[in-house]
Amino acid sequence: MILYGKQWTRREIEKYVGRLEQIGGLRRMIYKEGPEAGVELIQVRTGSGLTFYISPSRAMDISMAEFMGVPLSWQSANGDIHPAYYDSRGSEWVRTAVGGLLMTCGLTQVGSPTIENGEELGLHGRIHHIAARNVIADGEWKNDEYQMKVKGIVEETTAFGQYLRLTREYTIFLGMNKIYIKDTVENIGFEPSPHMILYHFNFGFPFINEQTVFTFPSNKITPRDQEVSEEGYDKWDYPEIGYQEKVYYHEDLNTYKEANGGKFASILISNPKFPHPYNNTSYPLNLKLTWDTTNLPKFTQWKMNGAGTNVLGIEPGNCFVEGRKVEKERGTLVILEPGKSLTYNLKVEIF
Repeated sequence: MILYGKQWTRREIEKYVGRLEQIGGLRRMIYKEGPEAGVELIQVRTGSGLTFYISPSRAMDISMAEFMGVPLSWQSANGDIHPAYYDSRGSEWVRTAVGGLLMTCGLTQVGSPTIENGEELGLHGRIHHIAARNVIADGEWKNDEYQMKVKGIVEETTAFGQYLRLTREYTIFLGMNKIYIKDTVENIGFEPSPHMILYHFNFGFPFINEQTVFTFPSNKITPRDQEVSEEGYDKWDYPEIGYQEKVYYHEDLNTYKEANGGKFASILISNPKFPHPYNNTSYPLNLKLTWDTTNLPKFTQWKMNGAGTNVLGIEPGNCFVEGRKVEKERGTLVILEPGKSLTYNLKVEIF
């Protein structure tokens, strides 16, 4: 294990601490008041600067993420509000969307509210507001590397319809500022089910500011809305009052193979002057988000450069964001057959 610029064995590092959690590790906690009361979080500390919070109350999504105590992610005005306040109608999703580093959208609907075959489908589906069960948060030594695992099962069901099961597993190593995400979505039911999924990563101030540089993997960028120009998709400005969101579809992605297979794409976000937490200095900080395009071939960018809602959304998925009806009309709606499953692999790394 490399920590504090030095290579350590397990026994060497254990000589210096009473408990390993002195350096990093996992801690479970529950909010006690306000609209957050009852929401559970799992704090993850890598010991090398990265801290983030996984929420079993919300599909094992990630709330706040920070590096050296300075935020990387965007937090909505809703805070970590309890999912019991969720209203599935229309665009009411925005009243209880947490923001944070990751909000999962799906599993049978993503994007704009729509009606499909008589079924009313709200914005971005229900999965972000469903609590996990069988949650495991544990760490163990593997030779001289300390590995942390956080795992849970989230099920989107109806009494007379879809039954999709999401099994999510995070892998994190002490001393490494990397988050490995492995999701498996299985159709437990006995009828074919529409399946839409989108990983709504949200980056915010001060990591995202006027100096931040974006390196996209795409060769073709198309605004979702005709009145929006492609120009400026890769620039960030001072937050604007009354700013109207801009959504871009990125296609023809540059991909590469990794040793474990798959075709991966990456976006690199670079801040040349990321602020030091307690003095008037700065340093370059880079974040790379990588995903396997085998089952996540689509990539949507949400640019919301507004006052109070100043957030960049990076959204790999198996669909775009105009809703299930449009996806079906295009012939691009994924149908998951009974007993079948799909696996999704993503990675966040900071350096």
